[in-house]
Amino acid sequence: MRWGRLAGGLAIAGVAGWYARTGRYASIRWDRPGRPPYDESGGVRAGDLEVVHEFHGAMPTGVTVSREGRIFVNYPRWEDPIDFTVAELREGREVPFPDAGSQGDASPDQLFSVQSVVVDPADRLWALDTGTVDMGPIRGRDWAKLVGIDLATGRIVKTIRFPPGVVHETTYLNDVRFDLRRGDDGMAFITDSSSSGPNGIIVVDLASGRSWRKLNDHPSVRPDRAFFAVLDGGPVMLRPRDRLLPKPAAIGSDGIAIAAGGTRLFYCPLSSRSLYSVSVDALADEGASDADVARTIEREDRRFASDGLEADLQGRIYLTDWEHNAIVVRTPEGRYETLVWDPRLWWPDTLSLSDDGYLYVTANQLQRQAKFHRGRDLRRRPFHLFRLAVNATPVRLSREAPRAAAEGR
Repeated sequence: MRWGRLAGGLAIAGVAGWYARTGRYASIRWDRPGRPPYDESGGVRAGDLEVVHEFHGAMPTGVTVSREGRIFVNYPRWEDPIDFTVAELREGREVPFPDAGSQGDASPDQLFSVQSVVVDPADRLWALDTGTVDMGPIRGRDWAKLVGIDLATGRIVKTIRFPPGVVHETTYLNDVRFDLRRGDDGMAFITDSSSSGPNGIIVVDLASGRSWRKLNDHPSVRPDRAFFAVLDGGPVMLRPRDRLLPKPAAIGSDGIAIAAGGTRLFYCPLSSRSLYSVSVDALADEGASDADVARTIEREDRRFASDGLEADLQGRIYLTDWEHNAIVVRTPEGRYETLVWDPRLWWPDTLSLSDDGYLYVTANQLQRQAKFHRGRDLRRRPFHLFRLAVNATPVRLSREAPRAAAEGR
């Protein structure tokens, strides 16, 4: 072990121990987010941050917008009791979607704990069900699933489950993107962000339901062991009531986006300041080894931690920056520029680009959950769904989609 790494680890442990002894983590700074460590000149024009909806109950994670402008959100079973896990926002109300009966904990056929909702290029809503409670072990083999819902009828049209080896007991299905040009009905790409088991990227053939796992526990999908973040005047550490000393929150591959042209998939661990891209062709090749796929990985320059990612047809990648209450855009030339920096963006989570050129983002104060503060829930409702005008076009990878204006990498 190198002395520099050892010293860094001892320093982090010392800081964490000091916060644990003094309780300084409870001293919350509500209005002083840190300044982003990148260009704030705003080379990409954006509108003002606009409140779309306020959540006074369970905290949301995901958001997606259909071609007609219908807005869908989801609530995983974390620390809040939930009446439903997927909802459509209608006239300021959160309405269970497709209905209340299709959601619950009585059967694995119901939507149980959805972490992400995404409308695909065919305008179908897909719900990514973790099958877990508070990111714990999956309830059973049939509980983790990818569920397709027809937006016109509200019917569940497809439920895809995963075999052992593709999904483990410790797997946490986090986010999903689609390319409908591949196979007979398209392919889905899912991040496994497990905090206690191997991380990876799961590929699903939507027609057959067959799935395979790539980059299993590769360093690029794993949390960075040296990662250390400070929010609200203290380090972001797990501090459950029954644990004497805090420990870092180590979350693997989380955000995901397929760039314009569909050749490169961007992804990032949550507990990391690194961004990576990989060949979509390599992921989609079921017979390719992890070593073959890994040879196509490129590490992108980045200096901040992200949760959600999104892409546009102009070749840009959008990233949340949860360390600095910001949303950032990566230009086709590889520059990072601030879209918006706002103290209301306490933990910007998921991004969704709509057809009318708005970028939607959920802000849910994730770092203020009780698990980070010795059982004290420090979140302040309401949670928010915001949007801002970015005058961009979402990436729609389907056989009917127009050719990308910018291929990206």
